[in-house]
Amino acid sequence: MSLKVKDVITVEADYTVKYAAKTMNRMGIGCLIVLEKGKVGGILTERDLLKKIVAEAKDPEKAFVRDIMSRPVFVVRPDAPLEEAVEMMYKKKIKKLPVMEEPGKNKRLVGRVTLTDICRFQPKIIKTLKKLFGREAPPESMQKVINYYIV
Repeated sequence: MSLKVKDVITVEADYTVKYAAKTMNRMGIGCLIVLEKGKVGGILTERDLLKKIVAEAKDPEKAFVRDIMSRPVFVVRPDAPLEEAVEMMYKKKIKKLPVMEEPGKNKRLVGRVTLTDICRFQPKIIKTLKKLFGREAPPESMQKVINYYIV
């Protein structure tokens, strides 16, 4: 895969949501990969924060990342074609994929790719997306990105 963010910011599942939100703000990012016992256990997105903390008026100092993170986590290999990543995102109705290497039995986090990254930098993927949503309406969670980057 030619497009991935290599310096992936992670957070432990037992950290508070407030800590995670501050990390996201400090780093200027919209998601964190969540680790549980050193392994990828989930992903925490801005949407998780909005839906599960803000909208429900929960205290981010008392809520833990493990309680609001999205799972299961769908991953892609570093050598996977971008089209494969886009198709997985489309089918699973997600916009972010951790990139995992699999040496032996231990998967290792080596990056992250997002639908926004792909749409911004890969015009060929735009054609794949157009073909996919030509067959059926795009998932609502992707509509904003598609409307903005794909005309």
